[in-house]
Amino acid sequence: MSRVLDSWRKLFHRAHKDAELSEEMNSFLAEETAENEARGLSPDEARRQAHLKLGSPRRVREDVWQQNSFAFLDGLWRDVRYAVRTLSRSLGFTLMAVFVVALGIGANVALFTVVRSVLINPLPYRDPGKLYTIYQRGPKAAASPDKEHFMPVDAGSAQEWRENVGSAADLALICPWRQYNVSGQSGQMPEQVDAAWVSANFFPTLGVQPILGRPFTESDDSPSANATVILSNGFWKRRYASDPGIIGRQIILDARPYTVVGVLPASFVYAGSLTGNTNQVWVPVMHEIPQELLHIYNDHEFVVIARLHQGVTLNALLDQLGALQAQIKIRHPQGGVHEGASGRSMLDDSVQDYRKSLYVLLGATCCVLLIACLNVASLLVARQAAREREHAIRAALGGSALRLLRERLTESLMISLSGGILGLGLAWLAVAWFTGARQDMNRIEAVHIDGMVFALAAGLILLCALFSGLVSAWSGRSRAIMGVLQQASRSQNSGGAKAGLRRILLVLEVGLTVVLLTGAGLLLKSYQHLLKVDLGVPIANTLTLGISLPDGRYKAALQQVQFFEQLIERVRSVPGVSAAGLVTAAPGQGWGADRMMSVVEHPPLAKGEGYDIMARGADPGYFAAIGLPLIRGRLFTADERLTRDHVVLISERTAKLLFPGEDPIGRHLRSELGGDIYEVVGVVGDTRYEVSIPMQATLYWPIYGNESSAATIVVKSSTDVNTLAMPIQRLVASMDPDLPVANVMTLQETIARSTVASQFSSVLIVAFALIALLLSAAGLYGVLAYLVTQRTSEIGIRIALGAQREKVLRQMLLDGLRPALLGLALGLAGSVAVVRQIQSMLYETEPLDPAVFAVVAVTLLLVAGFACLIPAWRASRLDPMRALRSE
Repeated sequence: MSRVLDSWRKLFHRAHKDAELSEEMNSFLAEETAENEARGLSPDEARRQAHLKLGSPRRVREDVWQQNSFAFLDGLWRDVRYAVRTLSRSLGFTLMAVFVVALGIGANVALFTVVRSVLINPLPYRDPGKLYTIYQRGPKAAASPDKEHFMPVDAGSAQEWRENVGSAADLALICPWRQYNVSGQSGQMPEQVDAAWVSANFFPTLGVQPILGRPFTESDDSPSANATVILSNGFWKRRYASDPGIIGRQIILDARPYTVVGVLPASFVYAGSLTGNTNQVWVPVMHEIPQELLHIYNDHEFVVIARLHQGVTLNALLDQLGALQAQIKIRHPQGGVHEGASGRSMLDDSVQDYRKSLYVLLGATCCVLLIACLNVASLLVARQAAREREHAIRAALGGSALRLLRERLTESLMISLSGGILGLGLAWLAVAWFTGARQDMNRIEAVHIDGMVFALAAGLILLCALFSGLVSAWSGRSRAIMGVLQQASRSQNSGGAKAGLRRILLVLEVGLTVVLLTGAGLLLKSYQHLLKVDLGVPIANTLTLGISLPDGRYKAALQQVQFFEQLIERVRSVPGVSAAGLVTAAPGQGWGADRMMSVVEHPPLAKGEGYDIMARGADPGYFAAIGLPLIRGRLFTADERLTRDHVVLISERTAKLLFPGEDPIGRHLRSELGGDIYEVVGVVGDTRYEVSIPMQATLYWPIYGNESSAATIVVKSSTDVNTLAMPIQRLVASMDPDLPVANVMTLQETIARSTVASQFSSVLIVAFALIALLLSAAGLYGVLAYLVTQRTSEIGIRIALGAQREKVLRQMLLDGLRPALLGLALGLAGSVAVVRQIQSMLYETEPLDPAVFAVVAVTLLLVAGFACLIPAWRASRLDPMRALRSE
């Protein structure tokens, strides 16, 4: 080891060591000459004898150097210095190659960082491989998407599962989509926060220990217990300035005091697939849940977390829970009670919405890297052709093939290393942008660059260097030294083989580009379709604001009704408001609620069957405010909303589903949950609850009859609706200073939030495709420019002999476009096989959309034609005399 280090140090101090050795040799020569003169020799003869005794000073220095150092390191260092000098003489070529490599490596490192952090790294829980998320198996499990297959669990079934699972696993409950109003204390503003109800064993099951205080105990998790809460780390820092004395203090949630018993670590985030919320407060479920809900088996609110015990498999647990669920189904045959259980690892559960899109993006970056490698290899092949005579002369003077190969690889390594370092910088910027732009993604907080990422970058650098260097070396392997030296000019057809190799590289490059362009075109078209989705209502100048009345202050239903009545009347009096109404969930705001219904006048359905209908509570003003048309019948009257008569409005789709060929007005619907009967009094238009989901059958009942403590205010204005947000919030504060207003946004913003994932994937794929297109265009330009250079004398002779310049232009264009056409055909064929993999990411777009394929083909040919036009034009403008003189 000491010799290696000594040799490495000598690499950087060779001149100094050489000077010392020269001084020693001069001293020796002087002493030897003096001794020879003392023996009677003349001065010249004495000096000559001394030199004969020493030998060649250069040979001595080389021998001493090799005896005291590793020749490999010395040779490597000389190769590096030679490569740096050579590349610095072709600065344009070097910068272009470095930039191309940086793009490829940077994109791959950034996407690998995200994929590894989100999809591969284990969850930050104890022994995460034994943690599974358990759902009920939905009624359409055999042929439906995952969201049907993995249905949340009703409270009744979840309780029975926990009581009867035995020693197979620890089961914990979580209801992760709750919200609380946090009252303003000590001058703070009230706010609405995402919350979760959890069983007492939830945190112990995950293996998470609060950094302050304690987890919940069984005594906390009961209806008669004192109200307790655990805070997330971020909420504790933001709201309470990381006060360590928070433990034991009371905070006000929904107008009720809760004692803080713990603060979670910063690394803890619940990774569930069914909620994009970031839960900030956690409360015991049995203390919060209405006791009657524990005996309901068709209201699906919970997710079950299972930690398997030693020797138990997921399938064994699911079989056991499935048998239990079958018994529950027999005891509770009403609609909405499902048979069977399904489950998957918590990691898969948390990322299943993003897995496909991230892997598609990673595949796109791999294509960009491969295209970049092909491009650099193509550049090095051209460079190799230009230096062929130099290499032939060096080989004739004794340079070994291995030494020349090592120089080429070193040169390629210098380019890849420089590109890799620049690429790491680009990757760091890309990761920072990605984590900022996709805050909605589960586990996004876990994305970070670590040692594994640097190892990947090193591997990619080495891969690029080997690929580019070996292709370049292979291109010059068959040229005979004398053949090269005897060439009168490099303008003869010496480069035919290399031009053929570059064409092959270019065909592959163009083919990959076409695949990327096709994928980008399909995703872009899908995103455009999403933006044009008709929600069923006009979206311009519509503002929505969320209000949730705390049960602790508005205990009686009449209090809630009176508050909403007064609020909506005051909102309508705000200048600029043309209409206002209340609804439990506006279009585009998500699933909301559903109910199993049946038609009273129709023959009864089989036990357990019913129609799953979206359910919304609304006041009469909502339909005018949102712009939902009344098709038939009438809207609610003021008396109906206050007396809670059992009347409903249904959407057109509901009318077609439940009353095909019938007049629904005056018919009745029965709720399978409770058996209430509702009279249909009107039919309104259809809407979407999510932008990317087709319109669903929906019914509306009076919002006060639903006794909901939460509502969305919908405001329509003829002017800029954004100016109304602050006056309405002040109005709410004047009625209740502790009541926060949440989710203030226009319908356009709601749609934008719903399409952020599609927009993100589309933008990135399009960016990668454009990069690939630019690289391919540069490759086409380079190939044709190289061909023009190689054929300068031939073209000059042809023009001198009378060839028309237009014919030369056409011929050179065809030469350049030939690899583009071959690559286009190859890419289109590859696209047919590849685009089916992104079919699930497309919205109302066929994977083999002919318009997209046609646009891709035309775009590529136009870009290729433009890239080839410049060198072809230069060839047709050649001065024949100048070309011949160059010979």
